[in-house]
Amino acid sequence: MSFILYEVRDRVAIVTLNRPETNNAQHPPLLAELDAAFDKAVADDNVRVIVLNASGKHFSAGHDISAEVVKHEPWLSMFDDVSANGLLRMYRWESKHFLGYSNKWRNLPKPTIAAVQGACVAAGLMLIWPMDLIVAADNSRFSDPVINMAIGGVEYHGHTWEFGPRKAKEMLFTGRWMNAEEAEKVGMINRVVPLEQLHEATLALANDIATKHPHGLLMAKRAVNQTMDIMGQYAAIQACFDTHSLGHANAWAAEGRVTLANLEEMTAANKKA
Repeated sequence: MSFILYEVRDRVAIVTLNRPETNNAQHPPLLAELDAAFDKAVADDNVRVIVLNASGKHFSAGHDISAEVVKHEPWLSMFDDVSANGLLRMYRWESKHFLGYSNKWRNLPKPTIAAVQGACVAAGLMLIWPMDLIVAADNSRFSDPVINMAIGGVEYHGHTWEFGPRKAKEMLFTGRWMNAEEAEKVGMINRVVPLEQLHEATLALANDIATKHPHGLLMAKRAVNQTMDIMGQYAAIQACFDTHSLGHANAWAAEGRVTLANLEEMTAANKKA
């Protein structure tokens, strides 16, 4: 089964998360296929714009750490390796597969647009934040509840840049949901549209951008991204990833520490959202 669908319409590559039965919870095969799909779109000179969307009711329930995935993904055993070696293994793995992917996708040399519906939880944010533009359905909502795991936020800390410091702290401290209207108000998303118009509106925006000169689009994107990096975004996200790693150690040390068993319970709760 393919976890990613890929098609090109005119000059727009449409990349679709395709695990609706898990609310598009992310596991290593899905992330690898997603990265390959982005590479394919970048390599195709006929593609001017890349759209990321998701099948099913919700955009993404975050990391998939369910029992079914654990059977086939030995890396998750790191959660139960309460040692300095286990923490180092987790740091290396997450640095490549979570932080590394998000940083790479943020700097894809073509404009990218995320189309979001329903819930976008924790690691789901690490898929949409690297995109240049975000179009959200009016039923979409966003949350990073990993404070409940004794960790201060997901691996790619876009929170402060996406929400501003006050709203970022509120979301992280409480784990509460932010709806589409509020997310648009703080500038995290570009526009809110009715759910039934989400894909039509996103493609209309993508097709409009695709009429522009590709080199001009690349230079415009690099100008904005490099300005943000001069302001410290890249360095801050790298530093916050180190803090995230310490969060795993904190979770292990905490009473009732996070284990595979209660991580699975949290994932199940996210999927029901």
